[in-house]
Amino acid sequence: MLNFIFLQASQLPATGAGMPIRAEQEGIVTKFFDLAIKGGWIMIPIVALSFVAVFIFFDRYFAIKKARQIDPTLMEKIKNSILNGKIDAAYALCRSENTPTARMIEKGISRIGRPMADVSAAIENIGNLEISRLEKGLPVLASVAGGAPMIGFLGTVMGMIQAFYDMANAGNNIDVTLLSSGIYQAMVTTVAGLIVGITAYFAYNILVANVEKVVFNMEAVTIEFMDLLNEPAK
Repeated sequence: MLNFIFLQASQLPATGAGMPIRAEQEGIVTKFFDLAIKGGWIMIPIVALSFVAVFIFFDRYFAIKKARQIDPTLMEKIKNSILNGKIDAAYALCRSENTPTARMIEKGISRIGRPMADVSAAIENIGNLEISRLEKGLPVLASVAGGAPMIGFLGTVMGMIQAFYDMANAGNNIDVTLLSSGIYQAMVTTVAGLIVGITAYFAYNILVANVEKVVFNMEAVTIEFMDLLNEPAK
């Protein structure tokens, strides 16, 4: 009798921690890819914008990070070279540093001997060019931050139109499954657009903040260099 009971118990489905119930869960939980497919073709531009945003962020982030890396003793070396009359040595020091700040000072050194206004204008022009290079792609990233949610809302409107169209054609035979495709498209595209837009918005502000730090360093070095040129005249 005991053997029969144990045999029946062994045939019951296991529900313990050793064999978790995954079959039913996998049937209920929809995978992300399948859910994205339900968003329809409007998901294609949203996904494309997400790739564009990721590419621009990492490309500009590492470029700006490289621009911030400057030898803290560079200006001291340049100062000693200029005060000792070694203009070529100071010029070579700037050429060895592949940073926007070094290129600005390099341009200023090449203008030594001309009026101070000309030196300042040359440095300012190079600075504007360097800042433009650092900000390359940021307007596109800002457009992604604003455009992705709008595309998502467009998908929402299209999905609701589809849902109401299906309801009108169904007449009195309205079924929830009949409306599911339109409602899925409405909800999925909204969520996807907001995710891409919010992420791009934060990425844009992070890059802008880092560019401002580079600009501040460039301005500080420019002031230091112009003061250096005025020292021999004192």
